[in-house]
Amino acid sequence: MKDYEHVVIWLDYFNKTLPKKMGRRVSREKSIFDPSLKELVDAAKAAGFEPTETNEQVRFPRRPYVRSGYIVLAKVQPKAKIISAISDKIVSRRAKQTK
Repeated sequence: MKDYEHVVIWLDYFNKTLPKKMGRRVSREKSIFDPSLKELVDAAKAAGFEPTETNEQVRFPRRPYVRSGYIVLAKVQPKAKIISAISDKIVSRRAKQTK
């Protein structure tokens, strides 16, 4: 049964190397190369969301040959706004690491 109170955020939504038709949900400027699950969890917490579940052994449906990962968040905003807020945090954190 579908859970309407939570959203699933996949790592592939923020992967800069993927085209949009393979699952990237944000623009290239708001994405990073090879995001990790730890970066995704940290960015979600920084954006004000609390992950209720994580899994790094699953495969994104559009790329079943590569292990990906996801986090589950409570749905307090539309999914697009959640993804945008997380992408802003993940890009700023990655920029700080490279400096």
